[in-house]
Amino acid sequence: MEEKEFDFIVIGAGPGGYVAAIRAAQLGLKTAIVEKNLVGGVCLNVGCIPSKSLIHNARLFAEGRKLLEKTGVKLDMSGFDYEPVWKTSRLVAERLSKGVNFLLKKNKVELIQGTARLAGASMVEVEGVGAIMNLRSKAILLATGSRPRIIPGFEFDEERILSSTGILMKNKLPKRLFILGAGPIGMEFAYIMNGFGVDVTIVELLPRVLPLEDEEVSRIVEKEFRNRGVAIYTSAKAQNAEIMGNEVVVHIVDAQAKTIDIYADAALISVGRTPNTDNLGLEKLGIKMDRGYILTGDYHETSCSGIFAVGDITTYPQLAHAASKAGEIVAERVGHLLKGTPNPREHLLDRLHVPSAVYCDPQVASFGLSEASAKEKGISYQVARFPYRGNGRAVAEDAPEGQVKLVFDPSNGAILGASIIGEGAAELIHEPLLASDAELTIEDIAELVHAHPTFSETIMEASKAALNRAIHI
Repeated sequence: MEEKEFDFIVIGAGPGGYVAAIRAAQLGLKTAIVEKNLVGGVCLNVGCIPSKSLIHNARLFAEGRKLLEKTGVKLDMSGFDYEPVWKTSRLVAERLSKGVNFLLKKNKVELIQGTARLAGASMVEVEGVGAIMNLRSKAILLATGSRPRIIPGFEFDEERILSSTGILMKNKLPKRLFILGAGPIGMEFAYIMNGFGVDVTIVELLPRVLPLEDEEVSRIVEKEFRNRGVAIYTSAKAQNAEIMGNEVVVHIVDAQAKTIDIYADAALISVGRTPNTDNLGLEKLGIKMDRGYILTGDYHETSCSGIFAVGDITTYPQLAHAASKAGEIVAERVGHLLKGTPNPREHLLDRLHVPSAVYCDPQVASFGLSEASAKEKGISYQVARFPYRGNGRAVAEDAPEGQVKLVFDPSNGAILGASIIGEGAAELIHEPLLASDAELTIEDIAELVHAHPTFSETIMEASKAALNRAIHI
């Protein structure tokens, strides 16, 4: 049996794992990363990257049609072929996966293909093709990610009942798509499919779409989707799905307790994700868990000294950028302990300073405390808003639907959180986030000269509104 020794071993080469491995190597640690599938993980291969390619093309397609029809051009869509669009999304994922492979080699991180499990507090057993390898290490990072959650009555066959992975691998569009779950994944795929002309129905158990976002944001998104012809049932329960020939029949009970059968060509089930913590050898080491998730403490270390965990397998937000940042914290902590490099500035990922984004149209982004959460916590707060309709750039680009909403402390102007809906929201959110992280105030943003005309002026105007000085509303 082959044995190797390292300073730092990472299990899982997704956004949390490969970033941690590269950072550790930069700090002089002899580093290995174990991956059983493709480098880049779910996000890069069958998640955020290929889906954003589809979103981009769906938007070009929908807006191109809208513009041409507005100028009197008659369109014949009978020749539309989705497969080239799908191929582009796969090429994007493949190109970036190769890029990550290159970065690992450039930084002298040893990539080991195989399935890993913990064989001890400092030992990783890797089963590859017909061989088993033992890897010893002074520190180990678990970053094995997650998979789509399966719920009874909606088990995936990836033909009619699809996971997010399954729908990304389909090179043909259904005529009718049923979506269970109106979270970010469900709403993004609803946008993609609706943009390409698919008849979409969404069912959500909770009272509103995007239930974790600000309530005002949810209302605006729902209104826009309904205006585009998407059927939405909220406060509705999907009971089960039946395959009947070439159709899927989903039985739901709506908000009025009425039973409805929805017929579709395929059903996308997007009701959350399950952590990949099975068969890792966690139980033997007594690593503390909560409902399948690994519990971590300072520097994202588990209850077993020298073993760390980041990303979707922990109780932190299941977001690629959250995993990457936590991975950097771990790598820098291990570098400090083993090589005497500077200790990381943060001992934990700050949940309130992790932005979230939903890339449908209108785009949504947020961070920190929402108005509802500030109220629930009993925190003194005020809210300031600025509508996109008051922004010259938004009106010029025919993107007037949206708003900036800032939650702040009236006693000192500290920014507690923000939500943005509208064009470029996922880019704009970082200005108030940086200001909050740097302990700047509402007045600091209000006084900053912003280029005109830009969407970023909405941030400035919302800040001025907080001071009763807004000009354009």
